[in-house]
Amino acid sequence: MVDVITAPEKDLETDNPVRLALLGAPNCGKTSLFNALTGGRAKVANYPGVTVEYRKGEFNLPRGRQLELLDLPGVYGNCGHSMDERVAIDAVSGNLDGERAPDGIVFMMDASNVTTHLHNVLQAKNYGLPVALVLNMMDMAARDGIDIDIVALEAQLGIPVISCVAVRASGRAHLLDFLQEWTGDIAHGSAALPRQEPETLKDLQAKARSISGGCVSRIEQAETFTRQIDKFVLHPVGGLVILFGILFVMFQAVYSWSGPAMGVIESIIGALQAGASAVIPEGWVRSLVSDGIIAGVGSVLIFLPQIIILFAFILLLEASGYMARAAFLVDTLMAKVGLNGRAFIPLLSSFACAIPGIMAARTIEQERDRITTILIAPLMTCAARWPVYFLIIGAFVPAAKIGMFNQQGLVAFGLVIVGIVFAMIMAFIFKRTLMKGAKSTLLIELPSYKMPVFKDYLRGLWDRGMIFVNRAGRIILPASVIIWFLASYPTKSGGIAGTYAGMIGGVIEPILRPIGFNLEISIALIPAMAAREVAVSSLATIYALEAEGSEEALGALIGAGWTLPTALAFLAWFVFAPQCLSTFAIIRKETNSWKWPLFAFGYLFVLAYVAAGLTFHVATALGG
Repeated sequence: MVDVITAPEKDLETDNPVRLALLGAPNCGKTSLFNALTGGRAKVANYPGVTVEYRKGEFNLPRGRQLELLDLPGVYGNCGHSMDERVAIDAVSGNLDGERAPDGIVFMMDASNVTTHLHNVLQAKNYGLPVALVLNMMDMAARDGIDIDIVALEAQLGIPVISCVAVRASGRAHLLDFLQEWTGDIAHGSAALPRQEPETLKDLQAKARSISGGCVSRIEQAETFTRQIDKFVLHPVGGLVILFGILFVMFQAVYSWSGPAMGVIESIIGALQAGASAVIPEGWVRSLVSDGIIAGVGSVLIFLPQIIILFAFILLLEASGYMARAAFLVDTLMAKVGLNGRAFIPLLSSFACAIPGIMAARTIEQERDRITTILIAPLMTCAARWPVYFLIIGAFVPAAKIGMFNQQGLVAFGLVIVGIVFAMIMAFIFKRTLMKGAKSTLLIELPSYKMPVFKDYLRGLWDRGMIFVNRAGRIILPASVIIWFLASYPTKSGGIAGTYAGMIGGVIEPILRPIGFNLEISIALIPAMAAREVAVSSLATIYALEAEGSEEALGALIGAGWTLPTALAFLAWFVFAPQCLSTFAIIRKETNSWKWPLFAFGYLFVLAYVAAGLTFHVATALGG
């Protein structure tokens, strides 16, 4: 039974489309439903903390009514402990600048966790808006032996309750039928408003327990799938071994599986360069196309297969529900440096790019912990570093086996581990100096294990690949053209030193020479501030111009021109090097201060310089 309190009459002309806010706990399927209805491409993953800002999208119901959806960050109540929760609460309350309040709330809940989150639904009834409860993932609840009496639950709550499986068209059909009628009532001002609930959390939780006790039953023997897996995955020792093993296999696969596809791309790039040389008369245009555009962009695109394999693993782990377990496992380690496992999610996101990782830190409640996480996020091995790693490892590390393991994969895995270890060291230092404060505890909800939705998985993989390719066109292409011009004029008679690039690089080379860097590296590091992978395209353009007429690949040219200590120092630099300028811009935005981005740049530069210098001199001494 639904309580009927008539809402004020609305003006159909000015209030259409009806705006609905998707509210609920993290990881309950809000973004999956948002994407399915609006055609959006928002990131979906099976762990909390993915959505950290709100999104808007429109769609038409089967009978034509237009609706607008707000996809909001997950909330565990109406207290707004973290930044992302405050965004959601302000959106529902109509307190976001430039945004009107929603006309109704679609409260989404994982049907497997009704007992846990029912008090949040009671809180949502106090916003003074029409509310409907959507029980999502009903198939997963049935798998785990959970039975929900929807009719009884609707009568107890006094709001509509709809079952749903957001990732399937058939599972959304009942919800769409309901929205057709319900939003019509909202548009005409005749929608039911729920009765107000007690304000105190204790009273709300007591009422929620009473309701769920009568409406939700659990068949214990059926609840075995998730628990049986977690006996191994969450074991304090075995779980860490599993986590380490997964990461190890991932980096082995990056090198072991990517060879054929990389060979094809390398052949295509070589054919394009040969074709350009055959068609375009000798001169600056041929040099621009062959040595600037094709060599510069192609030197980065060749690593696309390795990027795809890397993200194939990451997306699978995200969709399965394993990432929340990983956060739980590393909580003990995080506690030793003064953080908790919730920092794991932003740090994990930083393996794709530090920008979404820094934004994901909004889910951290303690401000000191949030700032610390932001400061160490750039030490995670982002996708932009991989072209640099792949280039240098491919040029200097033999593609041999150590036992059953790929030697190049071992080196790449080691570089990732070094970044993680130093991130923990810096967090330990920051939490005992700049960010002193009480330790916070980890409260995280472990989602059920799920098979990824194949279409969403492929779309996510496609999106990651296209982001990499688009950066090649948006950033690397213009950077390659600029580097070609600077490295070609006013004269190449004296080598690269006589060009504009040589003159610019010559200014900073004396600073970098003590750590083993040559003029070419000094030049490449400047445009790499736009995007790290630009260092590869810059080196490709410079060496293509210096070795005009040579058909050798960039890796071979570098292998012949650099010493091993220089190559190792270059790798060490990029483990710690200051991030791209857009990363510092997002740090400025998230902290609302110039102090922290400048501090981040300074400490990362010092780390990179010291690490590269030590690596160079130790490698030189050992080699000598």
